[in-house]
Amino acid sequence: MNNPNHVGIIVDGNRRWAKARGVPTLEGHRAGYTRVKELARWLFGRGVPWASFYLFSRENWNRSAEEVAYLFNLLDDGLGRDIQSFVRDGIRMRFAGNRSQLKTRTQELMHEAEMATASGTKGNIVACINYGGQQEIVEAVQQLAKQGADLAKVTPEALKGAMTTCDVPPVDLMIRTSGEQRISNFLLWEVAYSELYFTPTLFPDFSEQNLDQVLDWYQNRERRFGT
Repeated sequence: MNNPNHVGIIVDGNRRWAKARGVPTLEGHRAGYTRVKELARWLFGRGVPWASFYLFSRENWNRSAEEVAYLFNLLDDGLGRDIQSFVRDGIRMRFAGNRSQLKTRTQELMHEAEMATASGTKGNIVACINYGGQQEIVEAVQQLAKQGADLAKVTPEALKGAMTTCDVPPVDLMIRTSGEQRISNFLLWEVAYSELYFTPTLFPDFSEQNLDQVLDWYQNRERRFGT
C-alpha cells in the first residue's frame, strides 16, 4: 500500500456539527478534540507516521473571548490528562505556531508534553496552534536576520530550519473537512506538493471509514512532482 508519510488535517465543522444537533458550540469543539486523538491513532495504525492538525489559526483570535478561552482550557485540560497515554502508546507530540501570545501555563504544558513524549516512535502528532503559514515564513526570515544571516543567500533548507515546523516533513495528503475548499494558510511550505482532499463531512463525524476512503483515493493518485 502506498500510504502517505504525512497527512495534514484542517479541522473544520465543529461549530456547525454542534448547531445541527442543537447543542452549545463549545460541545462541538469537545467532540472535535476527541476526534483529533482518534484520527491520529487511526492514521498511525495504518502506517502513516505523521499527522498534523490545524487547531487554532492566527485569525481565530477574532472569535468571541468565551470561545477562545474554552478552546485553550480544552487544550490545557487535554494536555494535562492525555499525555501519559501518548507516552504509553509511543506517540510523540509536537507543536507548530507562535507560542509567545499564549498563556504561560499553556506554554508550560506544551513544553512538558514535548519533553515527555520525545522518545515516542509510533507516530508524530503536530498540533498547529496560533499558526499561520504566511506568518511562519515571515518570522523565519526575521529569525535568520536576527542571527546575522545574509538574506540574499538564504537557501530553502536554511529557511525551513528557522521555522517552528523545522523537523516536520512535507505533507503528502491534506484533508479538509466540512465542505470548504481552501488551504486557509495551513502549512504553506509543507503542502507545496500535497494532494488535496476536500470532504463535506463535518470534522466530528469524520470516521475510520471516511479515512479509508481518502487513503484509497490517495493511493490511486499519480504523484508526478512536476515531471
